[in-house]
Amino acid sequence: MQSRSRSKRISDAAPGKSWRIRLAATLLILLAIGVVLITNRWLSERFTETTRNRAELRLALYSGNMLSEVQRTAVVPLLLADDPAIRDSLKKNSFSRTTLRLIEVQKEIGVASILLLDKDGWTVGATNRNLLGTAHRNDSYFVDAKRTKDTVFSVTPQAGGAYDFTYARVIEADGQVLGVIVVAVDMMKHERAWAGLQDAVLVANSEATVILATEPSWRSKPVAEALSPTDKPSALDRALKGATDWAQNPPDAYVSGEAVLRTEARVPFQGWKMVTFTAYDSVRERVNGVIALEIMGFAIFTALTFYVLSRRAWSQSVSFQRESAELRLLNARLSREIAEREKVQKTLEVAELTLAQSSKLAALGEMSAAVSHELNQPLAAMKTYLAGARLLLQRKRPDEALSSFQRIDDLIDRMGAITRQLKSYARKGGEAFEPVDLRACISSALAMMEPQLKQRVVKITRTVPRQPVTILADRLRLEQVIINLLRNALDATKDMLDPQIDLLLTVGESATLAVRDNGTGIGDIGSIFEPFYTTKKPGEGVGLGLAISSGIVTDLGGRLTAHNAENGGAVFEVQLPLMGKEAKAAE
Repeated sequence: MQSRSRSKRISDAAPGKSWRIRLAATLLILLAIGVVLITNRWLSERFTETTRNRAELRLALYSGNMLSEVQRTAVVPLLLADDPAIRDSLKKNSFSRTTLRLIEVQKEIGVASILLLDKDGWTVGATNRNLLGTAHRNDSYFVDAKRTKDTVFSVTPQAGGAYDFTYARVIEADGQVLGVIVVAVDMMKHERAWAGLQDAVLVANSEATVILATEPSWRSKPVAEALSPTDKPSALDRALKGATDWAQNPPDAYVSGEAVLRTEARVPFQGWKMVTFTAYDSVRERVNGVIALEIMGFAIFTALTFYVLSRRAWSQSVSFQRESAELRLLNARLSREIAEREKVQKTLEVAELTLAQSSKLAALGEMSAAVSHELNQPLAAMKTYLAGARLLLQRKRPDEALSSFQRIDDLIDRMGAITRQLKSYARKGGEAFEPVDLRACISSALAMMEPQLKQRVVKITRTVPRQPVTILADRLRLEQVIINLLRNALDATKDMLDPQIDLLLTVGESATLAVRDNGTGIGDIGSIFEPFYTTKKPGEGVGLGLAISSGIVTDLGGRLTAHNAENGGAVFEVQLPLMGKEAKAAE
């Protein structure tokens, strides 16, 4: 009953509380919008004025440097026109040292280049030796210099829209024109310096034609044409530009579609005018930084407001949390019990699958090893003998071809023996033993392992006696033992830099075959011959090879042992009894 009355009070207070929250949120949003708009307008005007003042200061510095360069160079032609060495060279037509003199003056004063022209406009001296002998009789600076006795300044257009700025002055003696001295002004260094700045700069002559500019495409164009956009903006571009500039003063100009602040000044030389364009990016960055702080402050204030308004709801939810704590604890205990049971069940399933898989892999391993390594070699040999017999028959040599067919027949008998041996794996009976040369078994096993040996670079050494080592055994099963030992040796040396396997056959009271490798050795020698014991990764073996080999050697009346070598690696020894003299006589 008490909980019902509490729920009723909460439901009655919910509409009033929701209305107050919505009203507070609306007022806060309107206040934030108003403050952001006013701040944006005021800061934009303030920072724009600061940016304009800095741009005017930079403009005065640019124009002052350029004017200083022009005035400094204007004195050089007057000094060179009165140079006695240059006058004498023009009078005597001897110009052997003229170029050296001009180069010395260039280094001392620091002008761009100097030309000395004779009265006919031929270059007789130049700081650039490649210009010696060139004609300039039709150039404006040569023609204008001969018309007046004063120093003449010329602006000559060049290919690509660039200009040459030169001072020229006539050299006279006794009222006669001897030649013209031409000094170039290095105005391009100022243009290169401006190009490395953030501002865009241009210089226009008295005809409003751009003669210097940080944008190469502006040169030799009227100012209005240079600043006009090359591509007409699309409707989307105009909309984005309007959205960007809605909260700032109208820009002075647009350069490449970007709003810029334009500052210009008159240069007291030849009626020139210098104009700089400063982007509004710095203004917008500073304004946006302040506005971002304001918005962050309003967001924090809004969060605090909602936190205060939600305190009552939070206090009410505490009681519900206490009531649900016991349910959560009970649920956690049930979840843990269920997880433990599922884990035990999965462990049992994995164990069952592992046992079943091990049994399947054991059977498949025996069959695949027998089939792939015992039948493939005879089949490959039969194919070779058939090809040889076909070639011998084509060459009309039937006797030799019959010998190939006889070898094929022997291989067929061998394959039959292999299949009979495979059938004997399922049941244990009395196998037929025969005299076997242990050396031939080693050779046959190596031949069977040839595909695996070709896949890796392994050094194989084989040491056997010259005389036959005859034992009484089942040859196929004995070869299977040797193949299993070779496989284990290959697996043990797969991580070695210089893998090596040694096969040593010795004869004493019994025949002993030792298979030695330079691998990592045997960790647990006591368990190595137990079924399903293996150190290989899952899927690489089931641990039945050595157990089967040990059983085969025992059936043959011998013994299979293993130990670690002194210099590292493992050694497996197969000891088999030699065949008696009576068996050798019967053979």
